[in-house]
Parts: sequence; C-alpha cells; structure tokens
Amino acid sequence: MELIPVILSGGVGSRLWPVSREAHPKPFMNLPDGQNLIQKTFLRAADLNGVVEILTVTNRELLFKTEDEYRTINKHNLNQGYILEPFGRNTAAAVAAAALQLLQSHGPQAHMLVLAADHLIQNEAAFSEAVTQAVQLAEQGWLVTFGIKPQYPETGFGYIEAAAGGVLEGGLKVERFVEKPDAKTAESYVAAGNYFWNAGMFCFQVGAVIEEFKAHAPDVLEAVERTLEASRRSTSKGYSCLALDAESFANVPDISIDYALMERSRKVATIPCDIGWSDIGSWNAVSELTPPDASGNRFEGEVMAHGARNNYVSTEDRLAALVGVQDLLVVDTPDALLIAHKDHAQDVKHIVKRLKSDGHAAHLLHRTVHRPWGTYTTLEDGDRFKIKRIVVKPKASLSLQMHHHRSEHWIVVSGMAVVVNDDQELMLNTNESTFIRAGHKHRLQNPGVIDLVLIEVQSGDYLGEDDIVRFEDNYGRCDA
Repeated sequence: MELIPVILSGGVGSRLWPVSREAHPKPFMNLPDGQNLIQKTFLRAADLNGVVEILTVTNRELLFKTEDEYRTINKHNLNQGYILEPFGRNTAAAVAAAALQLLQSHGPQAHMLVLAADHLIQNEAAFSEAVTQAVQLAEQGWLVTFGIKPQYPETGFGYIEAAAGGVLEGGLKVERFVEKPDAKTAESYVAAGNYFWNAGMFCFQVGAVIEEFKAHAPDVLEAVERTLEASRRSTSKGYSCLALDAESFANVPDISIDYALMERSRKVATIPCDIGWSDIGSWNAVSELTPPDASGNRFEGEVMAHGARNNYVSTEDRLAALVGVQDLLVVDTPDALLIAHKDHAQDVKHIVKRLKSDGHAAHLLHRTVHRPWGTYTTLEDGDRFKIKRIVVKPKASLSLQMHHHRSEHWIVVSGMAVVVNDDQELMLNTNESTFIRAGHKHRLQNPGVIDLVLIEVQSGDYLGEDDIVRFEDNYGRCDA
C-alpha cells in the first residue's frame, strides 16, 4: 500500500495578521514550541505508515521558503514533490492536479491523504489510527473525510452529518455536508450526536477520486488536465516539480473540493475522530496554546501586567506592559501592532483588507523578507533612501539584475562577497564597500561557508521592489 500525503499550502491567514502576511502566510507562523505549522504537518505526515512521498501544492512564490522549512526536518530524506500554482483557484483544482499527477507517478491504486498545511493536530497517535481506518475505507472506493467530534457548539466550522444506520467498517456513511450554522442550530447538532466538524482532510484512492471528478465535476477535471498538458515539469535537488501554466490554470473553475465533489458524491464516508484538531483560525485559537497564569493571562515574550485579566500578548522584541485591562489580544511585531478585543478576533481580516486596498506594504511583507538566497531586513525607509540588512546564505547568489531608478551602496559587515558591478568583478571582505549606479548590471554572491552580511543603502526617486530587471537567475525568476 502506497500512501502519498498531499499538503495544501495556500491562503493568507488574514485573521492572524500581523504575523501572517501574504508573503509569509499562516503555515510559516512559529508556534510557542518553535516549530511552524507546515513543519508540524510535514512531520506528522512523514511518520504515517506506508508513506512513499510527500506532495505539496503551493504558490510558486513560496517554493523556496517551503524547501527551507522542510530541509531542516526531513531527516530521513523522504521523497518530495511540488505542484506550483501561479495563483489560487481553490481546493478542487489543487486536489484534481495532485490526483492527476499521482496517477502518472504512482498509478490508480495509490492512496492520497489531503492535509491542510496550517492546521494543528495534538494527538498524533489518534490521528495515525484514523488515517489507517481511512485508508481501509478508501480501498473500498469511498471518498473519506475526517469528522472531528465537536467539543462545543461551534458556529465557525462546517459540519458533516452522518447517515442514520450508515455504519461502515471503521467509519460512517455521510448523509450531507452542512454550512456554518447559527448558535442554536450548532447546539442541536452537538446534541444529536451524528454531526461532526468538517476538518477539511480527505483520503481516497487516486483512481477513485478521478472517477468521481468525471461524474460530478468534469469541468474542473478537464480544465486541470489541459493545464497539466501545458505545464512545465522538472526535477532538481532530488524532488519533482510541476509548475502549472498560468494561462490554462486561469480557466479552471474556482470552487472548493467540498462543493465540487464531496457534497455531490454518494460515495462519501467519514471517520469520527478525536485528534486534538484545531484550524488555528484566529488569535483566540493561538492563545490557547500558551498556559494561562493565575489571572487568566497568556503571554509570549517579555510582558508585565498589573490588574490585567484574561489577556493574550505576543511580543517579539519589546517589553509590553498591561494595566487594568481585560479580554484583549495584543500582538506586537517590528513594524505593526495589533490590539483587539477577544470577541472581535475574527474581524482582524478587515484590517488586512483595508491595508491591501490602501496599498500599504504591511498586508504583504514583514520588515524581514525571505528570498531563495537568504533574507533582507528594512532598517529604515525615508524620503529618497532606504537602508537594508542583507544576509546571503553560503554558496547562494542573487540574480544578475539592474535598477532604473536607484543606486546602491554595499558595505560588507561579515563574510566575503563576490560582486559583479557593471563590467567589473571584485571580491569584498569585511569593512569593504562598493557603489552600484542606477542602470548598471550587478550581482551579489556568497562564495564562503558562513553567512554573508552586508548593509545596503539605496537612494533614488523610486525605491519600490518592482524596480528590477533580472538577466540571469538561479531560481527561475529571470525577466529578460
């Protein structure tokens, strides 16, 4: 039996701003134990019986960040594959693309386990047992969901209704999927005993789910098939990569796997389970991961409190002090501070929407931005100048590039740099510098075995990140 976990890593996680942002979304949020959600998902999947490969469906802009996160934890060198979306088209497209890819590589009898990259499961033994039961049902042709036994009448989740008398070996036949209910309806669901939270995790045989797509969502399947025919496949660093063609992918219907398939098929089963599942859908959910003090406060970082009760504070670099307040969520990052009442945790997304409509960079980027070659941190951003701290990983290189509107001064703080500056190539050591004129082709490379750290001072009439023309690039980002 071959099992291939398919990790879906998309979405922004706007309710978890300011930590989660478009270029650093929710799966990459570090939890109090130091691991992030996508690492936890990978490790959880890798420990399951029968796993031969892990396939990740993600945005192409997040490939290198995902690689970095997996590299630190993939101790057994488990085979990996990636499907890179040019933009999101919802979960039906992602699942169909994964199924068609696995049909080619593993055949119709292989089992795929669809997991969200940004969910938390705390009882991994119970999860493993539930997956074993799901695989057994999937072998019989069922499309299997994981139904979380509700602990309380939650209005923020969809529900799965199990059919009366629909007992299967290890699971239950699904009668229907139910939208997020109001509070009274949710109470009735919990009391009934045959309703379960829809965790958005699935298990099926590759051939079976493709046949169900043909029967219930042929438009999705056919559009994805055309996309795969036009897409580019490659193999590097020991993993396969399928970069979906943007023009074809734009024609794929934007619909969830629930609407496209699970609600229409009559071959759906659920595994009722109690696995310590959370979708980590708000700062309230994050706060539950930190033990409370005697006053009900939950603190991450350096915090002092006087007369404060039932608050959550997360601070990275600064001391935070609370006096005489209660029921607040306080999340401090280097460039943005969130203060919200716990009753309005779901409304954080409206701030993100406003930031995006106003063109504010805080919806997209942190002050520290991750790139395939390393990171840069904006230290100061003023009128006609910007100062950055750049860290280049050993043996890594930025693209050969040019800027129309800005010049740059580079000063090496530590390490060694090989610099292409117009028609010159030079070596810079610690405390040495160079000046890059606007319009000059240039490149920065770290030939050493330790990080290269330098300070970059930009000056010019326009300093946006989109003022760049790439001529050569090791990461497939070339423009010219």
